[in-house]
Amino acid sequence: MKKSINIFGAIVAFIALSAFNPSPVGVTFYRIDSANSTIQWKGSKVIGGGHEGTVKLKEGGLQIADGVITGGKFTIDMTSIDNTDLEGAMHDKLVGHLNSADFFDTAKYPVASLGVTNADAAGNVKALLTIKGQTHEVMFPTTVTEVNGTVTATATITVDRSKYDVRYGSNSFFDNLGDKAISNDITFVVTLKGSAN
Repeated sequence: MKKSINIFGAIVAFIALSAFNPSPVGVTFYRIDSANSTIQWKGSKVIGGGHEGTVKLKEGGLQIADGVITGGKFTIDMTSIDNTDLEGAMHDKLVGHLNSADFFDTAKYPVASLGVTNADAAGNVKALLTIKGQTHEVMFPTTVTEVNGTVTATATITVDRSKYDVRYGSNSFFDNLGDKAISNDITFVVTLKGSAN
């Protein structure tokens, strides 16, 4: 049965998944299957055009009690960032640029992290997102389906990249960019699949 999730309490330190304590009685821990989970990103110019692609989940998990998420943390492999709308040399050039210090500087910051904190009664999730060593709160709607020991969670998360020092083509850092300006908003469409521990 599909449920809009109310999420309560779990302050998250962005460390390995093994930091989860054993699940209390009545709480189910779902280890997310990174191979069968997807994260799609989309960025756009301020005036027309844009690009999209994927990035891979490294590891993650959710704790759920009576249909309510009581904890969750995820690590994203930023070195896996890819583009899906270009081919050949243009594809390779863009992916190289995304990995550079202009964007995500993946040599220095190879992972990003997201940890659930709480949510309101309507299921608008609050979480702490760390990219390039910068941590800020994000809020997004989440739905979760639990069936026979498996879970599917979906969310669409829009992030202001300027808060994370992702500067290239941003009007927040550079003047007179004109039609070369790139929107500060990056959208991530997330589908997580996992099974009970």
